[in-house]
Amino acid sequence: MKTVHLAVAAFSLATSATAWSQAPAPAAASAHTLSGNLTLASDYRFRGFTQTAYKPSLQGGIDFSHTSGFYLGNWNSNVEQSLYRGASLEMDFYGGYKFSAGPLNVDVGGIYYLYPSDDTGGLGKVDHAELYLGAGWSLFSAKLYYGLTNFFGLGDGAPGNTKGNYYVDLAATYDLGGGWTVSGHYGYQYVKNGTDFGLQDDDVSDYKLAVTKDLSGWLLGAALVATSDKDFFTTGVSAPKAGGKTRLVLSVGKTF
Repeated sequence: MKTVHLAVAAFSLATSATAWSQAPAPAAASAHTLSGNLTLASDYRFRGFTQTAYKPSLQGGIDFSHTSGFYLGNWNSNVEQSLYRGASLEMDFYGGYKFSAGPLNVDVGGIYYLYPSDDTGGLGKVDHAELYLGAGWSLFSAKLYYGLTNFFGLGDGAPGNTKGNYYVDLAATYDLGGGWTVSGHYGYQYVKNGTDFGLQDDDVSDYKLAVTKDLSGWLLGAALVATSDKDFFTTGVSAPKAGGKTRLVLSVGKTF
């Protein structure tokens, strides 16, 4: 809406009128953003391995970000109970700071993986905490996660520990236009002293090739996921099967 002011000045021989309009100052842009997300997937893969015994997952979260670069978020998904000592829900809480350093977009922060109602049979909780440092340039990104706790409870209550575990995430994403995006990923997981606690080795790799389509705000996805050792982690269910089988994972999600 515009407000118009009319000023009239009268003189003895001439009269003039001047009109002007002034628009109200635009509202200042919000310094923070709050968004949510919801996804339905045919499987929940974490670093290449199924967390739902190859069954569907419902995932969702909320994110808060500030123009200064600071952000906080929460993300949740159902998980296989027997894999997480009785917990059927994973709740991730994270926060950090993003900034530019020359041509690089840098991301530094921490994440805590919480599994409510775990510790079935007094085996200990599987909660896990990590710090991360990431950088992106053009189509490429790299991120390092460093574990501050035993690797999801592996080694709790036993001599030695698996603290100092880490994960390297390398990825490339290309916008094909028309809402289509293709991406590739390579990950490397190292579990310190993993063989001391039942793992076949201390490290494993995972791979992913994915394509997504933005359809009127809905994101449709298809990803081929594989690992270097499908038996490194199991599904966790009775008569456990390999958790890293090569499979196509389908998903549909929306951010709001």
